[in-house]
Amino acid sequence: MQNHSFVTEFVLLGLSQSPNVQKTIFVVFLFIYIATVGGNLLIVVIISSSPALWGSPMYFFLAFLSFLDACFSSVIAPKMIVDSLHERKTISFKGCMTQIFAEHFFAGVQVIVLSAMAYDRYVAICKPLHYSSIMNHRLCVLLMAVAWTGGFVHSMIQILFTFQLHFCGPNVIDHFMCDLYPLLELACTDTHIFGLLVVTNSGFICILIFSLLLVSYGVILLSLRTRSSEGQQKALSTCGCHIAVVILFFVPCIFVYARPPSAFSFDKMVAIFYTILTPLLNPLIYTFRNKEVKSVMRKMWTRIMVVSNEK
Repeated sequence: MQNHSFVTEFVLLGLSQSPNVQKTIFVVFLFIYIATVGGNLLIVVIISSSPALWGSPMYFFLAFLSFLDACFSSVIAPKMIVDSLHERKTISFKGCMTQIFAEHFFAGVQVIVLSAMAYDRYVAICKPLHYSSIMNHRLCVLLMAVAWTGGFVHSMIQILFTFQLHFCGPNVIDHFMCDLYPLLELACTDTHIFGLLVVTNSGFICILIFSLLLVSYGVILLSLRTRSSEGQQKALSTCGCHIAVVILFFVPCIFVYARPPSAFSFDKMVAIFYTILTPLLNPLIYTFRNKEVKSVMRKMWTRIMVVSNEK
């Protein structure tokens, strides 16, 4: 797979050209990245170390979602943090293509995982008597296999068409990362068809799945009318967290990709939100306020303290 372009590297303008602002960016986003990776990997360790949590489909999916958040953040944040220390920020052509592939791969997987989590909540609340037989371990593994395959197919479609573009002139990207629309502005060929492909393969799919998820959670919430007040409160707490994460993930993606290929001044801020802040907020929304997770965390901390005291 070759691309016949004269451009061998791209220059990223980043978030700011001011040295003082770039120092602030380095400190702030380094802290956010460490907290994001640390928080999400801690959730993975907590869930995988507890047989009770790992055996629950909801927490099984949560562990993979946290792993995906850590991976997705690692595709974008380290490069941006390192670039904030340099006046001239560059990325090779192959590095740019790799970043685009990885970004859309992990985002594609996450879309399907969020859909699987919505289905899990639907079965748990609307069909509680059949929950254990429907959401068995085999189905959970199958859904994860579908998620990884779907993310790979989605990303391959994007990258194969990106390799058909020719870059023969300007190589300055007014962004802190490589993405599809900024690259379209630099291409020497007609990008009308490719722009429609991006809208279809990313924007339309996001709108469709987001709509289906909202409908599914609406059905779940309507079914709670026949439950006890305690059952309603517990289900609302769980579904509220799920809906919050779904909105945080899909709304920025729809804004970026479900529109004609063009750049807006606030695109960088939107990109920061869904590439940097959302992976940080997900563990806070989903699990750190969860009683089961906090209980396992306390037990792990107690064991660590006991072992350290014995030494």
